[in-house]
Amino acid sequence: MQSTPTATKERVATIDILRGVSLLGILLVNMFAFSTPVPYVDLKTYFSTPLDISYHKWLDVLVQGSFYPLFAMLFGYGLAMQQEKAERLGNSFYKLSVKRLVVLFIIGLLHVLLLWWGDILMMYAFCGLIAISLIRMKPQFLLAIGLLFYGAINGLVALLAYIASLVKASSDTFEYADIQAVQSAIKAYGGGSWMDAFQQRLTDASVQFSPTMWIMALFTILPFMLIGAAAAKWKLIESAKNHLSKWIVTAVVLIVLGIILKMLPYTMDRTYFLDSIQMQFGGPLLAVGYASAIILICCIPYATKILLPFAMAGRMSLTVYLLESLVCTLIFYHFGLGLYGKLGLDTITWLVLGIYAILAVFSMFWLLIFRQGPLESLWKHITYGKFSEKRGNI
Repeated sequence: MQSTPTATKERVATIDILRGVSLLGILLVNMFAFSTPVPYVDLKTYFSTPLDISYHKWLDVLVQGSFYPLFAMLFGYGLAMQQEKAERLGNSFYKLSVKRLVVLFIIGLLHVLLLWWGDILMMYAFCGLIAISLIRMKPQFLLAIGLLFYGAINGLVALLAYIASLVKASSDTFEYADIQAVQSAIKAYGGGSWMDAFQQRLTDASVQFSPTMWIMALFTILPFMLIGAAAAKWKLIESAKNHLSKWIVTAVVLIVLGIILKMLPYTMDRTYFLDSIQMQFGGPLLAVGYASAIILICCIPYATKILLPFAMAGRMSLTVYLLESLVCTLIFYHFGLGLYGKLGLDTITWLVLGIYAILAVFSMFWLLIFRQGPLESLWKHITYGKFSEKRGNI
């Protein structure tokens, strides 16, 4: 029997909404990297005006480090759904999944070379190839492995950070910046040609995709994919209406706890240990809290219809993600509007909301005609040998 991609009628609206919200959160975080020399500065000390400092603080607490775990869990959720469907139809899951992930890796590589150095697709494809080798396991084992992988390395990092924090740090410990690298990035992106930006992009990518980062992905991205796969096997999202009280408790507890942990570097004297707790534990806890809250909202009658723009963006997540990069490079780089380093965070934040709104509306109109986004259709064609049919079904 020939394999086919998951049909529209089989999709769960809540998953698409979660994915769409994740895209907004990811863009809010990525906007720092589009507009500032992120690899070479500490953002907590980079901004100087009170308004920028305030905006960064709340973006750091509410957004930073909380949406890549959510997106990774959704990625794992999708892999598990595809695996279960393939087994139900008697198809080979692994052959097509490897092909899909290799194609995704290539798309990510082109993303880096042509648009932006901060791509996540290659890391997701890399971790996905490992995840599919474990996907047949029972959900409790997937959850245990995910928690063990994440807890082991990140617990060690937190311990080392605590030891480092025992040494009294001077007030300017965190105020670091590679001045030469910062100036090079500003010159290339803010005033250079596309080729200047390309050369700088390769330099930035060498930091983003260093061997250490690939290894760290196994302990920061792969675990969330496995946790997401376990959730899919338990059908936690599909059965949410049967366990509302548990979802309410989970949402309230984890959102409160996550925000408390993420506020630590701001409410106490900042140390490496508090930074580690904020990012490595506060971020993921808040991610699950956000997901739980969104799942609860989607259980309210007509909520999924009200949140339709998020769902449409979520159904076209690959297209929307890459369009975000295209639009942002045209806004900030010199070969576009040349606004790199020239806008305050308040303006940038509202700009992000505007960009996302436009892309969500675009997704809605596109899916009135087609069943998938253009890049999803291309991805499907390469994997399955067929393009998406017309006449979408919103």
